[in-house]
Amino acid sequence: MFTVNPIKFGTDGWRGVIAADFTFERVALVAPLAAQVLADNYGSVVGSRRIIVGYDRRFMAEDFALIAAQAIKEAGFDVLLSNSYAPTPAFSWAAKDQNALGAIVLTASHNPAKYLGLKVKGYFGGSVSPEITQQIEERLAQPTPTATQTGSLSYFEPWSSYCTELKKKVNIDLIRKAITSGQLTVYADVMYGAAASGLERLLECPIKEINGNRDPLFGGGAPEPLPRNLTQIMEMIATASSQGDSALRVGLVFDGDSDRIAAIDGQGNFLSSQILIPILINHLATHKGMTGEVVKTVSGSDLIPLVAKSYNLALSETPIGYKYIADRMLTTPVLIGGEESGGVGYGTHIPERDALLSALYVLEAVVESGKDLSTLYTQQQEKAGFDSAYDRIDLPLASMEVRARLLESLLNEPLKEIAGRSVIDCLTVDGYKFRLADQSWLLIRFSGTEPVLRLYCEAPTIEQVHFTLDWAKQWANSI
Repeated sequence: MFTVNPIKFGTDGWRGVIAADFTFERVALVAPLAAQVLADNYGSVVGSRRIIVGYDRRFMAEDFALIAAQAIKEAGFDVLLSNSYAPTPAFSWAAKDQNALGAIVLTASHNPAKYLGLKVKGYFGGSVSPEITQQIEERLAQPTPTATQTGSLSYFEPWSSYCTELKKKVNIDLIRKAITSGQLTVYADVMYGAAASGLERLLECPIKEINGNRDPLFGGGAPEPLPRNLTQIMEMIATASSQGDSALRVGLVFDGDSDRIAAIDGQGNFLSSQILIPILINHLATHKGMTGEVVKTVSGSDLIPLVAKSYNLALSETPIGYKYIADRMLTTPVLIGGEESGGVGYGTHIPERDALLSALYVLEAVVESGKDLSTLYTQQQEKAGFDSAYDRIDLPLASMEVRARLLESLLNEPLKEIAGRSVIDCLTVDGYKFRLADQSWLLIRFSGTEPVLRLYCEAPTIEQVHFTLDWAKQWANSI
């Protein structure tokens, strides 16, 4: 018999399998409780009862959004419901722009097609803290309060204000001129998701966008910007490169709700945010003269603090989950905050990862420098005197019981040696990050909501990375 999982918020929202965990009834229960928690925490600051409701392009996402909007209205709130799909950061921006208590976004981000989810954003334009989502979970066990009056429900268009805001931050004319003159060719894989049409709206000129149609099955894969999902765009750019013209080529990749980014260089090579973040720090600090703190998660590359130091920028490190970076942005002037999974955001915008804004900055960096992305990255490595490679794998576990055994082993039998190398120290801010004798590191971290082990590694060579990850897989399977 199928087991329905409890409603539990992970690093960014509640997600579940459609028609099993994620149902109309459960959304109608959670959405107004989330709205009330937003009101209780932010009502005195905002002074309104307005809630934004938005959605991506997943199966029936607009129907779930309508159910959420109606339930929130019946609970006494004034709802602004999106009249179309849009990126999650567009709804985060709308919460701030429309003076709302926050936003409820129907999306499962990069998860496979069978999932849908619900993200909660605050009035400030970013993810709410774990304390807020904990309050929502606690109210699920309490009797549902009866509203004394109903609110209102109206619709809004989410793209225009969002695009206007992003255009203020980059030299759109410079990028557009490079494209229309043939100096730059821009490719975008929107992975059937909410970034579809986004770059053309912003740049106001055609680009080479692929997978822009709505496909709730995501071509049989998942809308996650990883190399295994990006064969088409990588081959397109590699083929163009082989033809020998001198034009700059940039590929940009967006996850299902357009809050994560990856890129493809001019030769068709995949570039994760571990590579993009150092490039962006350089661009923002030198070409745009911006300053502020650099914020990275514990899984971020060791190159990031070295690049930050080279520009005299302060650095802080957080657990994994963009909400922790967002919290830092709310209290400290931040230049850029990013995580290895592709979430990158900026202190001059909203405390939210925003893939389309990151894409614009990437394009601006390429056009202003006249150099390929991989060349820009190599320059940062050479400046810092640091070469490394990085990869991660997600290892499905047989059950939550296996997960518990692995956790117990890490607690009671700390690893002293990994893949033949001595463990120098272990950081436990989020999972177990083992720093090894050869300047490499392995992070072992568990999913909070499913039996999955996440393994991250950075080492001097990709061969050492894969050797370490293979060792970690064998270790996990032996417990």
